[in-house]
Amino acid sequence: MDTNSAKKSKNMLSARERTYRLLRKQLLTGAYSPNQRLTEESIAREQGVSRTPVREALHKLELEGLVKPAGARGFQVPEDSVEEMNELFEIRAVMEGHALACISAMVTDELIQSLHLFINRAEKACLAGNLEDVFEYNTHFHDLLYRQLAREKPRLYHLIEDMRDYVVRYRKNTLVNLKGVRRSIEGHKKIVMALSLGDPQLCEHVMRKHVHEAREDTELSRGDE
Repeated sequence: MDTNSAKKSKNMLSARERTYRLLRKQLLTGAYSPNQRLTEESIAREQGVSRTPVREALHKLELEGLVKPAGARGFQVPEDSVEEMNELFEIRAVMEGHALACISAMVTDELIQSLHLFINRAEKACLAGNLEDVFEYNTHFHDLLYRQLAREKPRLYHLIEDMRDYVVRYRKNTLVNLKGVRRSIEGHKKIVMALSLGDPQLCEHVMRKHVHEAREDTELSRGDE
């Protein structure tokens, strides 16, 4: 392969990956509405690429369940389902419970102090009525927690990060009501307490309960829509 051909191949690969990642992010964050039709032509225009990387991205996203076929040469955003939501939260509970048990052997004073800092900031934001800020601080809390796995257990870390991407479109809606906000913050306090005690079984139990409570709050939020 000559230099020009190699460069062209590399650029095409980059376009494919960029298109896939951007479209995936848009789907997971709710940029497209349920049942909205997606066509290669419209997405290609939006992203400024040819139809080839869009076509490949859509087929890949179909395998992930983020889009579904809709007639000839078209796709559609599927509706969120209670069954899918429950499955995702159950998988998350198992993985994150195991993860916190692993993290219990990696705890440092610095980690505990940093986690407390995010909790304190979330509480202040809650008192001020800034629920969007609470969501951000809660996200930072989990980001810091799972970064502890990145070096020693990278596979588990990436699995959890991928699962968090799927769950966030459900989870963010739970932090628009005060009850969900307060319960989330209290759950984080229990997580830090379990980590401070260094008990892996307690850590797993506390995290599973935290995720199950998040699922309950999500169900309540959906019922209010």
